Amino acid sequence: MSRAESLRLLEHEVGVLIRRIKRVIGERAQAVHADLQPSSYLMLGYLAEQGPLRASAMAEVFHIDKGAISRQVQHLVDLGLVARTPDPDDGRATLVAATDDAVRRMSDVAAHRRSWLDEQLGDWSEEELLEFVRVLGRYNEALNQS
Repeated sequence: MSRAESLRLLEHEVGVLIRRIKRVIGERAQAVHADLQPSSYLMLGYLAEQGPLRASAMAEVFHIDKGAISRQVQHLVDLGLVARTPDPDDGRATLVAATDDAVRRMSDVAAHRRSWLDEQLGDWSEEELLEFVRVLGRYNEALNQS
């Protein structure tokens, strides 16, 4: 098989992966809260992992404008999944953080996801799984350099 054909197949498989990820994110968002939007789910997950952040920091991480961040934060606040607090380093600024309930819900969804994934990949050896993780990490790193 030629390199060009291999790259075409890679694009195809990545496309399948992206479509699956979009569907799964919607399902996970619903599992956290019936009214949680998929785009807000990703932000909530980041906040649950990283702790309190300014909206401007999230705009940089997600590469979207502050207005979109503000709307998503408000959506999360309205659902009781995020709280705003004054920034102790700058009284003019506000930090947003996942609530304890949101962190618990995200943790429950993650545990379920890992259990499901383990079941789906049950016939993969530990070596195969580690090799896939290594190659996928290398792929992601190569694309991060551009």
